[in-house]
Amino acid sequence: MGEIVWAASTVHAPQLMTRPPQEDPAQLDADIEAMDQLGRDLDEAKPDVLVIVGLDHVETFFPGPVPPFAVVTGKTATSEYAGYEYNIPIHEDLALGLLNGLIERGIDITYLHEALLGHAYATPLRYVYKDRSIPVVPIFVNVYLPPLPTTHRCLEVGKAIADIVKGRPERVAILASGGMSHYPGTWKYFNPEYGFDRWAIQELEEGRVESLLAMSCEQLDEVGNTELLTWFVAMGAAGVERGELLTYQPTTHHGHAVMRFIPDKGGRGQPHEDMAPYGGYEFKGQGYEFYSYPSLETYPLNRALANLRNDKALRERFVRDMDGVAAELELTPEQTAAIKTLKTDNVVALGGHGILTLLTMLTIQLSAKEAGVVIETVV
Repeated sequence: MGEIVWAASTVHAPQLMTRPPQEDPAQLDADIEAMDQLGRDLDEAKPDVLVIVGLDHVETFFPGPVPPFAVVTGKTATSEYAGYEYNIPIHEDLALGLLNGLIERGIDITYLHEALLGHAYATPLRYVYKDRSIPVVPIFVNVYLPPLPTTHRCLEVGKAIADIVKGRPERVAILASGGMSHYPGTWKYFNPEYGFDRWAIQELEEGRVESLLAMSCEQLDEVGNTELLTWFVAMGAAGVERGELLTYQPTTHHGHAVMRFIPDKGGRGQPHEDMAPYGGYEFKGQGYEFYSYPSLETYPLNRALANLRNDKALRERFVRDMDGVAAELELTPEQTAAIKTLKTDNVVALGGHGILTLLTMLTIQLSAKEAGVVIETVV
C-alpha cells in the first residue's frame, strides 16, 4: 500500500539562482539552509518518487491552451534556468497513474510528454533535490493566467493524489514550489504584503487552514499570493492542516518561505499572538488587478511577447531589426514603441502580462548582449 511519506513547500525565487548584488546574501542563505534541511528530511523519508507541484510563469503553455492542472508523463523532466540544466528521470508509471486516476475522480487534468520547466522547478532541484537519484513527477498548477483553479479545488486535487497513492506500491514525497507575496513585472513589485504572509503562516501553523481556503483567487492576486495554490495541493496530499515554518525572509520584493508538513518534528502549532485577519490587509474587491486574463484586445501583444521570449532566433533578429520584426508580429506602432524602450512598465501599461513582459524584456536584453548589439532605447 502506497503512502505520502514527506511533504513540504518552498520558495523558488530566481534570485536564489542568480544571486544579484542588490540582494541580502544572509536572506538567500537562510532560504538555502532551510531547503537543505528539506533535502535531509527527504533522505530520512526514503521515498520512491518525488512529485513536484510547480507552476508556469507564462513560459510553458501560453499562447497555446492553458489548463488548470497538467502532469508531465514522458521519460525526462527537463528544467533550465540561469545556466543550470537538469534532466531527471520521470517515474512514468506513477505519472500515468496520477493522470488516469485524477480523471477517474472527476479532476480535469491534461498532460505533456515533454516540457521545458522554468525556475519554479530548477530552484528546488538545485537546493532540495541536488544530486539525489529519486525519479520525479512534475505537476503544473495554473496560478498566473485567470481563471485560476479555486483554493478548494487545489486541495481536492491533493486529496485525490493521496487516494491514488494509497492504491499503489510507492512511497511518495510531494513538494510544492511557490509563494509568498510578490508582484513581479507590476507597479507593486517593491511593496509585498508581508503582513498577509505572516498571518497566513500563523493560520497554517495553528491549523486554521479554512481561513485561507475561504479566499478567492482574486483576493490571492491582491496580496501577491496566487502561488499558494500549489501549497494547497501539497497539503491535500499530505492530509494535514498544520505546517512548520523553517524560514520566512521578507526580501525587498518577495516574501520567501519554506514550510514542512510531513514529517512532524514537533514544530507545529507554536504559539502566536493572534494577528488581525489577513494581517490587517483590506481587500478592494476589484477582481484580478496584477495578473489578469489576456483579453482579445491584449492577446496579440501578449502572443508577440511569448514568441519573443521563447524563440531565440526571433529575438536575435529582433535586436537587429526591431521595427521589421515588430511588423511581422503585427504589433501596433504604440506597442512597438513601448517594447523598444525595454521598460516593463511601458509594455504592461498597454496590456502586457506582468511576468511575461518582465521575463521577455530580460531575454531581449540578454540576446542583445550576446549578439554585441547596443540597443538605443527611446523613453
